[in-house]
Amino acid sequence: MKKQIDAFKQYLIVEKKSSANTVESYLRDLLQFSSYCASLKISNVQKVKTETINNYMDYLASQGKSEATKARISSSIRAFYRYLINIGAVMDNPVNAANKSKVEKKLPGVLDSSEIILLLSQPSGNDYKSIRDKAMLELLYATGIKVSELLNLRVQDFNMQLGILHLSSGKKERIIPIYPAAVKSLTDYLINVRPAIVLEPTQDKLFTNINGAQMSRQGFWKLIKHYAAQAGIKEEITPHTLRHSFAAHLLENGANLQDIKEMLGHSDISSTQIYAQYIKNKYAANYTRFHPLAK
Repeated sequence: MKKQIDAFKQYLIVEKKSSANTVESYLRDLLQFSSYCASLKISNVQKVKTETINNYMDYLASQGKSEATKARISSSIRAFYRYLINIGAVMDNPVNAANKSKVEKKLPGVLDSSEIILLLSQPSGNDYKSIRDKAMLELLYATGIKVSELLNLRVQDFNMQLGILHLSSGKKERIIPIYPAAVKSLTDYLINVRPAIVLEPTQDKLFTNINGAQMSRQGFWKLIKHYAAQAGIKEEITPHTLRHSFAAHLLENGANLQDIKEMLGHSDISSTQIYAQYIKNKYAANYTRFHPLAK
C-alpha cells in the first residue's frame, strides 16, 4: 500500500497542485490507515473492503477520535481510492458504502460590516509593513480566497488594469472581481512596497514577509490577531473569518448562491449553503429581538 500512497502523493503535488498542508493531511491519514491494515495482514489495496473501513472507524472511536476527525480521515481514504479507480488499480471505492460519521456542521464566524470596516482600517499605511498588511486584508475580504491561496498568489495572478484576481488550481480556474478600494491598496503595495522588500528576481510570490521570503500561515495568523485586538473586536477571529464574512455579506445583499460557490471554489454547493443558514438565523434573531409581538 505504501507504493500507491507515494504515487498518490505525487498526483496531489504534480497534477492537483494541492497545497503542502493538504498533502501532509492526506498522507498522515493514509499512513495511519496503512499501519492499521498492516496489523490485520492487509497489504494489498484491493483487499480493503467496506467492512475494513467500518472496523477502522470503530477503532478510531475507541481511541477517542471525534466524529469530525473520523469524517476527515474517511474523506482522505475515499479520495485515495478514487485516485486508484482512475488509474485502474481497483474497481470499487470501499468507503462509498461505509457507515457515515454524524458531523454537525457549525455555522461559520462572521463579522458584521462595521467590524470589517474597523478591521481593514487598522493598518496605518505609514510604513512598508502596514501597507502590505492592508493590501492582504483588503484582498481577503474582496475575494473570499483561502489563506493558503493568498500566501501562494503570484504577482501575475493580479490584473491591476482589470481589477481581477485569476486563480488556477489543477483543473479549476476562478476569476474574481476586486472592489476599487482593494485594487488601490494592492496597487500601492505593488508599486511602492514590494520592489523595496523583494530583492530576489526569482521570487514571484505576490506577498512576502518583510525580508522578501514567503510568509508562513503562522505569520499571517499573528498578523490578523494583532489587528483584530487593535480594533477591539471581541469575537474569536481566524484568517478564515474574512472568507466567511465575504460569502455571508454577498448572500445577505442578494448575490446568487451559485455565483458565491464559484467564487469560493467550492466543488459542491452544499458547502456554500451553510451561509444561507447563517442568514436565516440572523434574520430570525433580529425578528425575535425587534418585533413587538415576538418577545
